[in-house]
Amino acid sequence: MPLTMAKAGEINAIKRIGGREDTRRFLENLGFVVGGHVTVVSEIGGNVIVSIKDSRVAISKEMANKIRI
Repeated sequence: MPLTMAKAGEINAIKRIGGREDTRRFLENLGFVVGGHVTVVSEIGGNVIVSIKDSRVAISKEMANKIRI
């Protein structure tokens, strides 16, 4: 399921990252890698703030839909 459907506070493992090569590379540079763990902190209008690798990152709904958990 896409990251946008995750519940706040729940730790999820990243299973797949879709999109074009430059999009995948951008997300990888932010710390979104297959096998990594991500926690949704909050969600506003589909856009999400996540905790990944001891950092908080805000990503758009479109980016979050490319991350499968």
